[in-house]
Amino acid sequence: MSRYLTPTKIGLLALISLYTESVVPSAATIPVLSFLISQVLPVNSVTSRNDDLLRSRDIALTLDDFQKATINHISGIPGRTVWDLLLNKLWKINSFDALHVFFDTLSLLLQKTPEQLQNEAEGGADTDSNPNRMLLSRTSPLGAFVRRARLEFTRLQFHYGLTLGKSFVPYRAPSLPQWKKRNQTAGNTSFDVNLQQDHLDLGDRLTEVAYGELETGALQVAGVSTEDVKKLLEYQVDQMQRMGSRLPQAMKMKLRDMIESGVTIPSLSHYVSFLDSWKAGDYPSSFDNLHRYFDYTMHNRDRTFYQYALLNLAILHQDFGCYSEAVVAIQETISTARENNDMVCLNYSLSWLYHFGKAHPEEIHEVRKKGVLGTDREALAFLKAKAKETSMWTLLSTSLLSEAKLSLSHGDGVAQAFESILKASHLNVTKNVVNAIGSQMSMQSSVFGRLGVNCQAWVYGELFLQCYASSSPVEDVVHCIGKSAFLLSQKGRYEDALARMEEIEEETLQILRYSQYWTSSLGLLKFQRHLHRDNLTAAEHVLSQLRAPLNPSQDLQFNVSMLEMDLLIRRGDYSKAMEMLEELATKFNEEEADTYQRVKLMTLKAQIYEKSGLPQKGFSVALRAASLAHRARLLPALWEAVGRVSAVLISLKEFSAAVKLLESIMPQVLECEDCNLSAQTFALLADAHVGMAGQAKAETLQRKEQLTKALERIERSFDEFSRIEDVRGQCEMMAKKATIMHLNGDPVLANDCAAKYLDIKRAAKDQL
Repeated sequence: MSRYLTPTKIGLLALISLYTESVVPSAATIPVLSFLISQVLPVNSVTSRNDDLLRSRDIALTLDDFQKATINHISGIPGRTVWDLLLNKLWKINSFDALHVFFDTLSLLLQKTPEQLQNEAEGGADTDSNPNRMLLSRTSPLGAFVRRARLEFTRLQFHYGLTLGKSFVPYRAPSLPQWKKRNQTAGNTSFDVNLQQDHLDLGDRLTEVAYGELETGALQVAGVSTEDVKKLLEYQVDQMQRMGSRLPQAMKMKLRDMIESGVTIPSLSHYVSFLDSWKAGDYPSSFDNLHRYFDYTMHNRDRTFYQYALLNLAILHQDFGCYSEAVVAIQETISTARENNDMVCLNYSLSWLYHFGKAHPEEIHEVRKKGVLGTDREALAFLKAKAKETSMWTLLSTSLLSEAKLSLSHGDGVAQAFESILKASHLNVTKNVVNAIGSQMSMQSSVFGRLGVNCQAWVYGELFLQCYASSSPVEDVVHCIGKSAFLLSQKGRYEDALARMEEIEEETLQILRYSQYWTSSLGLLKFQRHLHRDNLTAAEHVLSQLRAPLNPSQDLQFNVSMLEMDLLIRRGDYSKAMEMLEELATKFNEEEADTYQRVKLMTLKAQIYEKSGLPQKGFSVALRAASLAHRARLLPALWEAVGRVSAVLISLKEFSAAVKLLESIMPQVLECEDCNLSAQTFALLADAHVGMAGQAKAETLQRKEQLTKALERIERSFDEFSRIEDVRGQCEMMAKKATIMHLNGDPVLANDCAAKYLDIKRAAKDQL
C-alpha cells in the first residue's frame, strides 16, 4: 500500500471538494468542517471526539461514517442531501483515468500562488470553470491536506497507484444500492466505465485479468497507510506515557492485522513494543525493543535522540531493581542533554533523579557528593525555575507538590505545604494540566489525613475517582484506591476495603508495578485483619508473602514493618520487636526519614516498654514523640503519643492528670475515625478512672462514680475493638468489665461478662 493515500483519504478529498463548490448550506458548514478537521489534524491536536474515534474505529473511516456525518444535512441543490452529492462525486471516479483526473483537479481547490497568477495574466487563461468555487488557503489545515494528498499521488509508482484504484472499488461497493436509486443505469460493473461501455460482465476474461479478485472476494480494502499506522502508534505512545497504561489487546490485534496486510510498519512500533513489554514486566523483551528503536533513530537522526534512549534505559533499570545501572544511565543522560542543549530532557532527568533519590537515598551518595542536585530544597528550586523558563507546566506542578511533600516530611508546618499545593492547583487550572490533578488531590488527601480529618481526606479521594480518574495517569488512580481502602480498614470496614481494591480494572493489573502495589496493599489489609482476629499463624503466612521482593513503595514497606512488630508484640517476643525497631530507627537516622515515620517508631518504642512492664522507661521517648508530632502538626500521631504519656502517668498513679490529658484529646481522637486509636484511648481512660476509684474510700459515691465512668469507657472501647474485629482487645475489655462487676458485688453480671469473654474466644477459634 502507499505511504500516505488510502480510500478513506479519497473520501475526505471528495467531501472537501464538495465543500468548496458552495453546495453545503450554512447550517451544515460547522458539522461538516468539524468532521473534516477531526480527521485532518494530527492526533495530538484533535479533540476528544477524535480520540474516541481512534479508540473505537482505528483511523480508517468507512462509508457509513461519511453517511452519518452528511446524510442529515440538506444541500444547496433542491431534493438532494450532502450525502447524495458526495455519493455522486465518489461514483464519478469510475476508472483509473478518472482517479488521475480527480487528483489533477485538486489544484483548483487551492488559492493560486503569485507565480501562477502572473502566468495566467500573461497567458490570459483561466483554468477554473466554476466561478462560485471557494478557494482554500494553501496554509490552512484543509489546504495543507489537499496539497500533500496531490503531491503523494504524483509520487506514487504505477503499481501502487493501480493498487489504490483497485482498493477503492470494494471500499465504495457497499453504497451501490443507494447509487442505483439515484442512477437507474448503474449496475454491478459501474465501478469501471470501460466495462460498462464494452458490456463486459464480472465473469469475462478481460474483467478477470483486471479485477479477478472481485469475483472471488479476495480483493480487500487497504484501509490504512504507513502514515496512518505512524499516527496510530504516536497516539498509543502518548496514551501509554501520559496515562501509564499498557497497549490494549484489541489494538494489538489491529496492529497485527496491519502487519499481515503488507503495510510498512514504522520504527516507532519497536518503541510501542518496548513500552508494552516494560509495563508487562518482561525485562529482556523491553530491553531488546528499546535498543531496536533507538538503533533506527540513530541511523536517521544521528545523536539527536540519544539522551532519550538513555533516559528510558534509566527508568527501565529502576523499575526492575537495577539501581546502580539506573544511576549510571541517568548521569550519562544528564551529560548528553547538556551537551545537546536539550533543556526539556535535562529538566525531566533532574526531576527523575530527585524522586529516585528520595525513594533510594542509599544509591545516590556519590551523585550528591558531586553536587549534581545539591540539597533537596536547592534541587526543587532549580527545577521550578527551569520549568518556568521552558514552560514545562507538568514538571512545575510536580515540583510544587514535591515541595509540599518535602515540607510535610521535614515537619516544617502544614501552612507551607498548603501554600505549595494551592500554587500547584492554580497552575493546573490556568494551564489545563489535567494529568497532574490526581497527584494534587492525593497530596491534599494526605495532608488532611495527617491533620486527623479523615472525612475530608476521604472526600478528596472520592472526588478524584469520580471526576478526574479518566483523565489522570493510572498510577494516581491505583494509589488513590489503595489509600481509600486503607481509610475503610481503619473504620473496621474490611469487606468494603477489599471490595474497593477489586475496583481496580483487570487491564490495569497487567502492568507489573501496579500489580505489585495491588498485591502488597491487599496483603497488608489481610495481614492487619488476621492480627486483629488473633489468627497469628495466618498472619505469618501473609507476612512471608509480603517479604517477597515485590518492590513496594516506601510507605507500604514501613506499614509492613510496623505490623510485623505488632505481630511480635502479640506473641510476647518484646526483645525481638525492640531489635527490629532499633534497626529500623538506625536506618532512618542514616537517611532523611519522614517525620511521621519517626514519630510512629518512637511511640511504638514506648508501647513496647509498657507491654514489657517498664512503662516509665518510655516516658522520655513518648514525650519527644509528642513534641515532634505537635511541632509537625501530625495530629493522629500526637494523640497516640499522648496516650503513651498517659500510660506512664497511670503507672506512676497520677490518675487525675491522665484523665485530664485523655479527656482533652478525646474529641479530636474521635474525629480521626481510627477505631484502633479510639479503642486504645478509651481503654487508657477506663484504667485512669479505675485508678481514681482505687484512691477513693470504699463504698463512697466518688468511688461508684469513677467505676461507672470506667464501665462507660470500657463499653466504648469494646465497641471500637469490635468494629475492627480485635479479639484480644475485646477479651481484655470483657475481663476488665467482669473485674469491676465483681468489685461492685454483682457476681451475676460478672459471670455474664466472663461467659461473653469465653464466647469471643470460641468464635475466634472457629474462624481459624
